[in-house]
Amino acid sequence: MARDTVAAAGTAGTVVVPAEVVAALRAESATLADEVIAGIREAVPAYAEPVETSYRPAFRVIVEQAIAAFVDRLGGSGAPHEYRDELCRAMGRGEARDGRALDALQAAYRVGARIAWRRLAETGRRHQVSPAVMSVIADALFAYIDELASLSVQGYLEARGRDDGTRAERHRLLLRTLLRPGAARTLLAEVAVEAGWDVPAEVTMVALPAGTPCEARALAADVLADLDAAEPHLLIPGAFDRGREEMLAAALPDRRAAVGITVPLAAAADSLRWARRALALVEAGVLEDRGPTRCEDHLLDLWLLADGALLDQIARRRFAELADLGHAQRVRVAETLAAWLETDGNAVAAARRLDVHPQTIRYRMRQINGVLGERLTEPAGRFALEATLRASRLLDHPMEVDRNRIGHDGG
Repeated sequence: MARDTVAAAGTAGTVVVPAEVVAALRAESATLADEVIAGIREAVPAYAEPVETSYRPAFRVIVEQAIAAFVDRLGGSGAPHEYRDELCRAMGRGEARDGRALDALQAAYRVGARIAWRRLAETGRRHQVSPAVMSVIADALFAYIDELASLSVQGYLEARGRDDGTRAERHRLLLRTLLRPGAARTLLAEVAVEAGWDVPAEVTMVALPAGTPCEARALAADVLADLDAAEPHLLIPGAFDRGREEMLAAALPDRRAAVGITVPLAAAADSLRWARRALALVEAGVLEDRGPTRCEDHLLDLWLLADGALLDQIARRRFAELADLGHAQRVRVAETLAAWLETDGNAVAAARRLDVHPQTIRYRMRQINGVLGERLTEPAGRFALEATLRASRLLDHPMEVDRNRIGHDGG
């Protein structure tokens, strides 16, 4: 590898890039642009056909300018790129004037980033660039893509700012940006400023059933809502306190919703995932439907039922020897074993729970012990038995799991 290098100052710091790598990328810019455009049109349906209009730049032009500016940056050029910046803003304005959300354009940026990184990695391997340098180049690339996306957001909000009803649209855009995996803090901060929203330290997500009626005017001004999504949801800044509970009751006539755990802003997607899981369990009849379901009240159950297929496998292995028992026998064994485990093997306390004689418990446990053996005394085995029995009891299926009923948490 040639030793000539150039220093490229980027958002990720100073990157020392071999000069021949920069030259190779510059020479391949046209073919890379072709690949990026083809990849975007294949992966993003909104751009399957040419989208050029009188107010939107040619897609090829913006891709070529974006690639050229990044290669310049790797080559150490700190020159401004006003034309590229304006093209990115124009793309955002075009989306707004077409009445579309920014999802498609943001997806296009992500696709372009993946394709560009693939080409960068190939070029780096050919020129034996060290993994450390490639790692920094990767950081610079993805920071650069966030920079382009931020410019498009500016143009989008600028155009939308001239329309009526912009607060709800800006809040929806902000919420989608916040939930996007890997969303840059700078991009989020810019969108929040444009939306006039104070960024909170903690948030609580709320999952709503599809098609549920929601009186948006009853929501507080700082609540972000995406009611048009396939899975509608809300973001409530801070904790879900009494005031927020009353607000939600006013906004939701049928009161069906699932309230996630209050988490740091960066973990909002986790809170929403748990809320959606709880809502699915309510709709399946596993959790009781008592108005808004709070995940905080069902943490252990959500954990136990997070993966129905895996839970099914655990139940099959732990209770394989009891598979031939009839339903009534399984119920009796499950009740006895659960009471015995929950009372730490105290036959008198277990008998009191089941309203039977202690000698009955001892007799049943001798039979169960003869089948399950050391699984009743070994700590990990006891824990697995208790967890499986609790999950089975939730599902009203003694010592078996209906995985079709509970599904799994796709994360």
